[in-house]
Amino acid sequence: MSLEAHIEALKEKHSVLETKLEQENNRPMPDDALVHTLKREKLHVKDEIERLRH
Repeated sequence: MSLEAHIEALKEKHSVLETKLEQENNRPMPDDALVHTLKREKLHVKDEIERLRH
């Protein structure tokens, strides 16, 4: 897998996590532990994208 393809895959994963996070936050009683986990994973993916770009 090329670097660009890997970055694109990470961007897609970041987008999926964002969607899951929005869905969870829009529920009547969001699961705080799940929200925290999704945010942490999303941040990890974002950091990985930035690391690969530089």
